[in-house]
Amino acid sequence: MNNRLPLDRIVQGDCVETLEQFPQESIDLIFADPPYNLQLNQELWRPNNTQVDAVDDDWDQFASSEAYDRFTESWLLACRRVLKRTGTLWVIGSYHNIYRVGKILQDLNFWVLNDVVWIKTNPMPNFRGVRFTNAHETLLWVQKEKGAKYTFNHRTMKSLNEDKQMRSDWVLPICSGKERIQINGKKAHSTQKPEALLYRVIQSSSNSGDVVLDPFFGSGTTGAVAKKLHRHWIGIEREEKYVRVAQERIDSIKQVELDPGIFTTANPKKEPRIPFGNLLEAGLLQPGQQVYFDKDPKLAARVMADGSLEFNSEQGSIHQIGGLIHKGPCNGWDHWYYLDSTQEYRSIDELRSVIRNGLEEPLPAQQSETIQHS
Repeated sequence: MNNRLPLDRIVQGDCVETLEQFPQESIDLIFADPPYNLQLNQELWRPNNTQVDAVDDDWDQFASSEAYDRFTESWLLACRRVLKRTGTLWVIGSYHNIYRVGKILQDLNFWVLNDVVWIKTNPMPNFRGVRFTNAHETLLWVQKEKGAKYTFNHRTMKSLNEDKQMRSDWVLPICSGKERIQINGKKAHSTQKPEALLYRVIQSSSNSGDVVLDPFFGSGTTGAVAKKLHRHWIGIEREEKYVRVAQERIDSIKQVELDPGIFTTANPKKEPRIPFGNLLEAGLLQPGQQVYFDKDPKLAARVMADGSLEFNSEQGSIHQIGGLIHKGPCNGWDHWYYLDSTQEYRSIDELRSVIRNGLEEPLPAQQSETIQHS
């Protein structure tokens, strides 16, 4: 690899040995789905006498817990070396391994940002009926260095969650049906993760053009979602059969060149600040014009020439007068409306966008709403 990243490729081999060839601090985001060390000692049968296709692959077998710990420390150290200071790492596991992984992460000075619980809507039942059904897995989200700046697309997650802040419990179905890759009627990979899960991970913690690494690539879910979201991806996979499955899967995805803005949620805090008075200076509103709180004609305020509002003998900014009506903190840009030439309510925030976009012909203010004073 000549010390260069193999972008948008699957590298067959051991992840620790492969990562030694990567440049230091070159990866923006890592998602790791390592072996869980499930320690299954016997066959599992359903009540109807059909055998469960459980995780009994050789790659999930370890001689002891100590051997698993050494393996975990080894791949985490390799990931730590290539992860950017501003990057983050996600690792998923079950009760069999996640607590051991979490301890090792902290021992290696990773800083835990969140633990996220993936609650499965359709988990596999506990057929023996001797324990609770295992209906969740845990994801640990960590940064390389405590206090370092890292990517978290809060507004994207909020938008995905019907404009409510996304919580750390994610209710999603397991990979099944058409999404589950099969070969000759059998699962191509025993622990294939749903794309919905990776969609949240990648959207929350990376930006378009970033490099996303999966050191246990398996059936290629990370690469498939990263490609769809216009991120670069790198997969490392030891098993040749999984490399073939993942490569075929990713090759089938046709990536269409789109406006990069499609993959970015706008953050108003990063946009140029536009004072309300600028709307008057640009002729988008007129002194004396009325604006309406939450489109209520009974809550009409008068626009003053200095960019303030007058309401019930009180005078102040769009935020202050809005707060007076709202009886609490208020972002006036979200609540004040004016009437356009068709007598339709329009948000004053649209006028702010007109100035930001630098349109040559701004929307005219509705002159009939101007109140004349002697």
